Amino acid sequence: MIFFDIGQSGQSLAFSDGVLKHFNRHRQTRFWQKEAGGLLFARFELPVINIDVATGPRRGDRRSRYSYWPDERAEQREIDDMFSRGLHFVGCWHTHPEDVASPSHIDRRNIADCVRRSYHALNGFIMVVVGRNPIPVGICVSVCDKSSVYELASSRKAASIGSSFTSTSRRSADLGRSSADFGMPDSGQTS
Repeated sequence: MIFFDIGQSGQSLAFSDGVLKHFNRHRQTRFWQKEAGGLLFARFELPVINIDVATGPRRGDRRSRYSYWPDERAEQREIDDMFSRGLHFVGCWHTHPEDVASPSHIDRRNIADCVRRSYHALNGFIMVVVGRNPIPVGICVSVCDKSSVYELASSRKAASIGSSFTSTSRRSADLGRSSADFGMPDSGQTS
């Protein structure tokens, strides 16, 4: 399990080992491997948001070495199915064929559009970009609102978990936002 602090909010994201293994399986470590991606689903146990499920890739996705376009109908079916199981859609993940991943301009535009178009009680979504380097060094975890993308730093909590995945520090933007800005509102509203 790896934790990422959500700015100064006092909240954190916790990625389960199963989700990290899913990311690891799809890293583009060979020249013939295509980008892959999917959705992220979580349970809220504030101040921790537990990312328990990562879906994708799917048969209907359009994939190449340098691009990934999801099957949006399949994504909506996943959102509905996971919600019926008590899991909430909180964002997206995909791979990049670069050692240490970073979101492209297209990624930034697409996630902001997703936040604007979606009906949800969150103030933003999570975007994970998985690079070729081993996890956690190769991944970029961001919180995205309607106009900006904020990279998160892995938390020191992860080092004490004893997971097969260890934590390393990454550059982070100081979000300077209140505790509710990116997490669930205290009212418990979902999706």
